Amino acid sequence: MSSLRNLLASVLVFAIVLQGSIPSQAQLSPNFYDQTCPGVQYIIFGVLVDAFRTDIRIGASLIRLHFHDCFVQGCDASLLLDNSATILSEKESLANNNSARGFDVVDRMKAALEIFCPGVVSCADILTIAAEQSVFLSGRSFMDKSVGKKRTAEQQTEVLPIKTFLHHLHLFLTSSKSSVNVGLNGGVDLVALSGAHTFGRAQCRTFSRRLFNFNSTGSPDPTLNTTLLTALQELCPQGGNGSVLTNLDLTTPDTFDNKYFTNLQIHKGLLISDQELFSTPGADYHCHR
Repeated sequence: MSSLRNLLASVLVFAIVLQGSIPSQAQLSPNFYDQTCPGVQYIIFGVLVDAFRTDIRIGASLIRLHFHDCFVQGCDASLLLDNSATILSEKESLANNNSARGFDVVDRMKAALEIFCPGVVSCADILTIAAEQSVFLSGRSFMDKSVGKKRTAEQQTEVLPIKTFLHHLHLFLTSSKSSVNVGLNGGVDLVALSGAHTFGRAQCRTFSRRLFNFNSTGSPDPTLNTTLLTALQELCPQGGNGSVLTNLDLTTPDTFDNKYFTNLQIHKGLLISDQELFSTPGADYHCHR
């Protein structure tokens, strides 16, 4: 259990790891806006608190926006861009279309900041600060985030579905700084980042292959807890609505805690990519060393 708590602590610094692996146009610092926009934290926090009142999912959604933005060619807020004649946006990619959410809340944060500090705070930094504060409001409060990123327009680089533990690990072990291989610290960072699934929701289409015909076997995934399997088959029947939502963390679905990791120990990981972190032979060595 102590190793799981240590991994949870790693989750809290995932954005620092991501930003540190990608060259920046400015010096990153937690105090970057102290002189130019000293109220930035409070302004973003106010918008976020208001959003939480009507949407308990918004914290997890903003964490996901930040991760998906950073994992594709750096933390540059290109995920926020709409399609145009010259840009095929990441927002419309297979991994994000009709799935990524919270864009309206980010827009409200930007609008509020433009009133007090026009033209100062970048959209990339808004995503970073919003992710930090989402963790705080969802149960944990010890992230130290560095800001100072400029927004740049990028065309879409497709985020491919991650299917296996080894595929997962490959993305993190390489030292390449390309749009696919981000050069993180192998299994440690992989498990830490995956721990953000301790809150939020997932659509049936993202895990339905585990329920009836896993790996074309004609049977369910044998690693899935049988009680959970029955409940998920009822929620997501074959041929049903693939956009139906269920909790990623069945224990404390709206709290940022370590229940994600304990769920994996009892085979209650919802996504196959999550459960394989615990169930794949050899994964324990990579993830808990």
